Amino acid sequence: MKFLSFLSSFYKNKNLIYQLTKRDILSRYRGSAIGLTWSIITPLLMLTLYTFVFSYVFKARWGEAPQLPKEMYALVLYTGMILHGLFSDCLNRSPTVLISNTSYIKKVVFPIEILNWVTLFSALFQAVISFVILFIATILIQGSLSYTSLLLPILLIPFLLLTLGVGWFVSALSVYFRDVIHLTGILTTILMFASPIFYPVSILPEKLRVFIYMNPLTYFIEEARNVIIWGKFINYNSYIIVLTLSILTAFLGYFFFQRVRKGFADVL
Repeated sequence: MKFLSFLSSFYKNKNLIYQLTKRDILSRYRGSAIGLTWSIITPLLMLTLYTFVFSYVFKARWGEAPQLPKEMYALVLYTGMILHGLFSDCLNRSPTVLISNTSYIKKVVFPIEILNWVTLFSALFQAVISFVILFIATILIQGSLSYTSLLLPILLIPFLLLTLGVGWFVSALSVYFRDVIHLTGILTTILMFASPIFYPVSILPEKLRVFIYMNPLTYFIEEARNVIIWGKFINYNSYIIVLTLSILTAFLGYFFFQRVRKGFADVL
């Protein structure tokens, strides 16, 4: 199997992935009165809620920075929540992506590996809307948006590859071990508190920082805040390492998926 075969599979089936992603997004809001408008209202309400609760009720501040405006805490928090939400959405849906599409599995010619691409892009659609709202809120609160925010798509490339690789591994494993469905929900909750979403890494003791940096979400959350809120550039040395590991994760997840897919039809 070629190292980047998962990308060639994507390119070959890009039109099918687009159609299935579109259908998946629309199905989420089918039957509701305002349809896709919920994809805008939901993140807007969440940002408003974070601003009110953490800035005015809890009067929270970010680490050791008392000079930080209260509203900024909501932006910092919301940035981490978007990335965690994207990863969690994909991870929680991965165990059922094959189980709920058994009709595709029984079709010999259907490329079932693209179902994880569909899950990823469906979650990314919501994340993009959330980022747009974050950008608008940042402009309203800070008065401007740093040009380093243009680096966000570059940062998202390894993040999406990492999410995709984990998704392939989890979806394939869950066909044979249904308990994975319950474990992913627990894992995403643990990741929420084991990631620097509600707190900066700097406030942790040195001994604990090693463990939190083992969490792959930590790097992406911190760098996203740097480019969007703090106006800092990406650390490209770290980025190259993370990108390499993310590509490797995507390949290994795809490789594992393809190796065990022969038994899917028999189990399902």
